Amino acid sequence: MIPAKKSLGQHFLRDENIARKIVNAFLAASNCETILEVGPGTGALTKFLLEQPSFKYFAVETDERMVTHLMAEFPILKEKLFHDDFLEFDFSKLKTNSISIIGNFPYNISSQILFRVFEHKEMIPMVTGMFQKEVALRIAAKHGNKDYGILSVLLQAFYDVKYLFEVNEKSFSPPPKVKSAVIQLMRKKNPAHLKSELFFRELIKAAFNQRRKMLRNSLNKFLTEDSVSQEKIFNKRAEQLSVDEWIDLANDLFTKK
Repeated sequence: MIPAKKSLGQHFLRDENIARKIVNAFLAASNCETILEVGPGTGALTKFLLEQPSFKYFAVETDERMVTHLMAEFPILKEKLFHDDFLEFDFSKLKTNSISIIGNFPYNISSQILFRVFEHKEMIPMVTGMFQKEVALRIAAKHGNKDYGILSVLLQAFYDVKYLFEVNEKSFSPPPKVKSAVIQLMRKKNPAHLKSELFFRELIKAAFNQRRKMLRNSLNKFLTEDSVSQEKIFNKRAEQLSVDEWIDLANDLFTKK
């Protein structure tokens, strides 16, 4: 038994039924030839993924102890397992322009993992992963919900999000002190067009960082006097706008810059 490192947010999945359930959900949705497992750890998901000869499997693992263990447990991983940090991983090493991602993601960097997915969304059509329940709810939340926030809007602008199922703490070693859930992101076939993705991100961040304020106040630096006086939308708060409304607003304000 390799002890989990708290600094890496490790909680190893031990329940094989849950592992198989996650892999089955992933395989049922993925239409990519290339799979990338993020943080395979002791290989709970890896074992079932390697049973699928129709996919090209790769993995990224930052913990050297786990790399040694995985190579011993699954010799087939030679040249398929990268000892690297996913947040800095060079996707060109996979020699493909389309990858599906799966993982029991470290909870301490799960949001950063999703921002990295967002940055490379053109080559990542699907993600299935284990998250802290609180983060999973945030990603899947709809407008008008207290969980709805920056990640919700950014990801749902380009991905359809499914909240699949929850996982008991006893399924892990060591058991986390938080609830866990598995979600799936499927890239939209026809996502809305953004005139400036950077402007969209800045707008969303400004609004949700002051989510208790009306938009006329939280977005003050983006507005002109005319736009504020003419639009009732600025009397709303960030969480009251749907993803489509955020996209329309971002495009409109960017045009008026």
